[in-house]
Amino acid sequence: MVSGNLPLVVTYQSDLQLDALGDRTRRAIFERLAQGPLSVAEIARGLPVSRPAVSQHLKVLKGARLVTDRAEGTRRVYQHDARGIAAVKDYFEKFWSDALDAFRVEAERSWAEQSKRAPSPRERKK
Repeated sequence: MVSGNLPLVVTYQSDLQLDALGDRTRRAIFERLAQGPLSVAEIARGLPVSRPAVSQHLKVLKGARLVTDRAEGTRRVYQHDARGIAAVKDYFEKFWSDALDAFRVEAERSWAEQSKRAPSPRERKK
């Protein structure tokens, strides 16, 4: 059950983030950054794409506020953007909360229904 009360700004930002992570290569890059800050060369090592392609993917991840970068000498170092990740977490927590609420309601309904059908302690002794 999805509630329609998410603000448009949150929905738009989460759209950018989910779209960015929808690409397998971008997810691989994003996952590599879980190790900590890395340069483009370090990120690209072992990936089946060129460094310029990695840079383009990083540009998309940065635009979606999932990574940040900083200059370190002559290279750029990328890392996760905690604020953007928190926004994705908040987006999914809304669904998790709705799912837990629905589960609780169903469990209570099921328990109440079973309690109505269950024989009383006296009936069980007969």
